[in-house]
Amino acid sequence: MNDNMTEKIVTRFAPSPTGFMHVGGVRTALYAWLFAKKNNGTMILRIEDTDKEREVEGSIEHIIKSLKWLGITWDEGPDIGGPNAPYLQSQRLDSYKKYAKILVEKGLAYADPYSEEELEIFRKKAEEEKRPFLFRDHRPLNPPAWDGTQPLRLKIVNAEKTKWHDLVRGDLEAGPEALDDFILVKSDGYPTYNFAHIIDDLLMGVTHIFRADEFISSTPKFIALYNALEIKRPEFVTLPPIMGPDGKKKLGKRDGAKDILDYQKEGYLPEAVINFLSLIGWNPGGEKEIFSVDEIIELFEIEKIHTGGAKFNEDKLLWTNKEYIKNKSDIDFIKEIKERNPRKDLTLDGIEKIVPIVRERIAIWSDISLMWQNGELQFFFEKPIYEKALLLPKGTNDNSVTAKHLLKVKEILENNVDWSAESIKNDLWDYASEVGRGNVLWPLRTCLTGRDKSPDPFTVAEVLGKTETLSRVGEAINQLNI
Repeated sequence: MNDNMTEKIVTRFAPSPTGFMHVGGVRTALYAWLFAKKNNGTMILRIEDTDKEREVEGSIEHIIKSLKWLGITWDEGPDIGGPNAPYLQSQRLDSYKKYAKILVEKGLAYADPYSEEELEIFRKKAEEEKRPFLFRDHRPLNPPAWDGTQPLRLKIVNAEKTKWHDLVRGDLEAGPEALDDFILVKSDGYPTYNFAHIIDDLLMGVTHIFRADEFISSTPKFIALYNALEIKRPEFVTLPPIMGPDGKKKLGKRDGAKDILDYQKEGYLPEAVINFLSLIGWNPGGEKEIFSVDEIIELFEIEKIHTGGAKFNEDKLLWTNKEYIKNKSDIDFIKEIKERNPRKDLTLDGIEKIVPIVRERIAIWSDISLMWQNGELQFFFEKPIYEKALLLPKGTNDNSVTAKHLLKVKEILENNVDWSAESIKNDLWDYASEVGRGNVLWPLRTCLTGRDKSPDPFTVAEVLGKTETLSRVGEAINQLNI
């Protein structure tokens, strides 16, 4: 057990408000939240909004809405406050200035006096000499006093190999070329990410940092800053990348990664999305694939986070959601069926009878909307309108023969007393087998639904009820005899 596990666990999710939330960011928040919940710790939501050029209006609200939809909660944050407020970096500039001055006073930070043109000359020379450009090779001997109008850089005192331990990746290291005098505070007065997040984590008591693998290359810089400030560094928890469906490259916004709230609009259940995302890069062991949120919290361990990338398989997400949605209550289904009905003039008497039919056919709530749009539900609530030719089985054109079969069906069903799909099928099966099932079941299906594709006619008849079923069969017979 590491030293930090003996103190109160504090994790954070610190996104930049630069656009919509996609699965990569959400999974980072999810793992940080799971670990805090598992260990009775604290989860902080912090907004890293110091890059004003890239900030997108409404992103902060979007981040909060996305996490709340999924049920990922936080104990401190911009919307609820907390002992470490404020939680927007743009409102914490005094803290960064304080620590910047400490570094200046220690001789470990200095004002960058160069213009962009001068830096470009240095870069071109390094390129001509076929060597990496390092700012520390051009460190000014007598830098000006830092007054906030120039960039402030960290002075790398010992450019040597950096070693560190990651709770997922194990022992890592990088050569001295990974270290350079990087900018702490920009000329506009805003801190860089490399500086601000370290000060915030220090002041907020963060013990474990969950982040993407793209930050591994920057870790030597972070460690140099921890050392310069003489502060204890948190534990690093590097998450595996989420790969695209082909497994060849990371899934990103440019590669079709969707806004997480698009899944909400499509009718995915938040608990299904949580279940699915938790298993991209983490596995509790065993063959089980469906877990409640409480089970995931109980089982979550950093030691079981994978190092290799995992594919984002939307078909698997759809399957996961179907497993959840089929267990939703009849009340939930009735609510969704009603709300998604485009025909507000349609009276939905007996709506509870179609719940089993809808339940077995959908994977997400928006599938109900498609069922309405495709005419797969209306016939349960109003008589269908169809061409007489639809009643004729394929390969036949004799109206009188089909009318004769439907008349026999009507006679048989008039004597049915149980009126269940099973009893209706049992009553009709011998006759249908005798004269050809298609000759009986096709016209029965189409006269009840007006469609060539629908649930089986026995199930439809049960839902419609005996009176309505006999009425529709009778009307079909009349049409065929005209």
